Amino acid sequence: MPKFAAGVVKFQQEVFPDNAELFEKLAQGQSPEALFITCSDSRIETGMLTQSQPGDLFIVRNAGNIVPPHTLETGGTTAAIEFACTALNVPHIVICGHTQCGAMHGAMHLEGLGALPHVRNWLSYARAAVEITNELGKDLDERARGLMLLEQNVILQLTHLKTHPAVAVRLARGDLRLHGWVYDIADGEVNAWDEARNRFEPVSQRYAAEVAKHLALHTHT
Repeated sequence: MPKFAAGVVKFQQEVFPDNAELFEKLAQGQSPEALFITCSDSRIETGMLTQSQPGDLFIVRNAGNIVPPHTLETGGTTAAIEFACTALNVPHIVICGHTQCGAMHGAMHLEGLGALPHVRNWLSYARAAVEITNELGKDLDERARGLMLLEQNVILQLTHLKTHPAVAVRLARGDLRLHGWVYDIADGEVNAWDEARNRFEPVSQRYAAEVAKHLALHTHT
């Protein structure tokens, strides 16, 4: 805790004064560009990964970057999705999985979660991804099968996301885009789901035209 307390002091004395204008603006309200749903894993640093600033991302974190299918039961993830889509009108939602995910390892080996009943139940929302991986990846080695599970889980959670009324309305209106990413902790690569091509490809390739436009715009401003 002393490390974090010292960090707060440094933030107050050095970082905050240098960004006073930004924080003054943020104090008036928020208008994030994306709802970013990712894992609670401590190795995922969303600001560093996306090079975003405070106010850019509305973030939901949980074990396994899971989105429960919509039901009448209220939960924190469901409420955050509804708020982001209806109150904040975010134009993008990203579901971001990652390598070395303990939640996905647990989902593949539920028998080892006897002492973690809530975790076991939560990971049932990834069951379809596990079964797809067991069927389609049965001849793969452990590493390749693990990657397949990460990707299938992201695809599955995107499917769950579409069952939420707030998301469905926005998709029907045509002013919301969904994105599925998998982040490799070891090498920094991020692969993005391309539904039309039925494959994951590097973010630099998947969004090449948009990245080029963004860089050109900011080069001239």
